Amino acid sequence: MAVFKGAGVALITPFCQDETVDYHALEGMLNRQVEGGTDAVIVCGTTGEPSTMTMEEKLSVIDFAVKTVNHRIPVIAGTGGNCTRDVIAMSKKAQDLGVEGLLVVTPYYNKTTQKGLYEHYRTVAGEVDLPIILYNVPSRTGLNILPQTAVRLAEDVENIVAIKEASGDISQIAQLAQLGRGVIDIYSGNDDQIIPILSLGGIGVISVISNLLPQAVHDMVMEYLEGDRKKALDLQLQYLPLMKALFWEVSPIPTKAALRAMGLCENVLRLPLTTMDPEKERKLLELL
Repeated sequence: MAVFKGAGVALITPFCQDETVDYHALEGMLNRQVEGGTDAVIVCGTTGEPSTMTMEEKLSVIDFAVKTVNHRIPVIAGTGGNCTRDVIAMSKKAQDLGVEGLLVVTPYYNKTTQKGLYEHYRTVAGEVDLPIILYNVPSRTGLNILPQTAVRLAEDVENIVAIKEASGDISQIAQLAQLGRGVIDIYSGNDDQIIPILSLGGIGVISVISNLLPQAVHDMVMEYLEGDRKKALDLQLQYLPLMKALFWEVSPIPTKAALRAMGLCENVLRLPLTTMDPEKERKLLELL
């Protein structure tokens, strides 16, 4: 069963000038997403800079999101990592906090084989009761979930229900859709491929640009799913330049620059991420 259908936001984690989590800004952003039509909130995913946060900070952000959203839409927690035991521990803690699903990225740096991926996800899923969304983003992890592996996992493990596909490889995603029809839900992991992936049977997106434009991304997905494909395509093409601009530098660098310009949070990132090149930032803000 789908965790959600439509547009999920890969939410940033706002920081204060001293680099502590800015819970006031986070509350405002969570409420803005809910009121703006977003269909799910994903916290502590890549866009949320979890690799620079302690476990205690991540659990605090997850807990705050669950309480603030208060069942209005699903809250999904990113709990992935490159140590299976740690992923299990984080996933159990997130489950205890009341999230509706988990987003689990492939192991990075040490990586593994397709057999190792299968065992990793099967083992994690066996320790929790929540639905799990696999997260395939080879550009960051150096590891690709092959369609056969994703489908095998969904067939063999009851609570592995979906995949966030950010490989950018439409041919691979088409093969996944063909092999996994009726077995695994597909979410676009790239904003510039929302309509192409919906056309292959995808059911939504886990989106970066939704941080800025929650209603527009929700409308894009739902217009397509409800049959107005021209309107959906028009929205995809209208926002394509901004979608591209949000990746001119490593995400979420441009997104935080844009959100600061919109008055939604401070433009504070934790090293090794730094603020955006001023000329690129100027051009980005012209697109808002």
